Amino acid sequence: MAPAELSLTTPGLLFPAISLLLLAYTNRYLALAGIIRELYEDYQAAPNHKIVLQIGNLRRRISLIKWMQALGIGSLFFTVVAMFQLYLGWSHSAQLTFGLSLALMIGSLAMSLIELKMSTEALNVLLSDLEALREDG
Repeated sequence: MAPAELSLTTPGLLFPAISLLLLAYTNRYLALAGIIRELYEDYQAAPNHKIVLQIGNLRRRISLIKWMQALGIGSLFFTVVAMFQLYLGWSHSAQLTFGLSLALMIGSLAMSLIELKMSTEALNVLLSDLEALREDG
């Protein structure tokens, strides 16, 4: 079966989605950076083992966001390359390049799901601590 014909508009449809996704990733990064700074100050004021554990979790999440952004940027880069290849009339290489950009986007989204799961687990730990305090009080 022959691959579907690729036109300039197909990769162009990804531009708004990739841009919004990268903006969302950046917002997540900035929010985590702010939390890390607050925890660091809290730890400096009163060292606590739980803060160290939280910072370890946040370090892993920051690393994931870095890779999410890198894969998203790679996806955007190869989408632009595919469009340029289509412009030059190199449709076969454009299809391969666009396929690569889609694979990078899938990787970025998969990492986003992993980071979301880690975020949810961290919030559940905090909620369980609050529930334990409520039951004790």
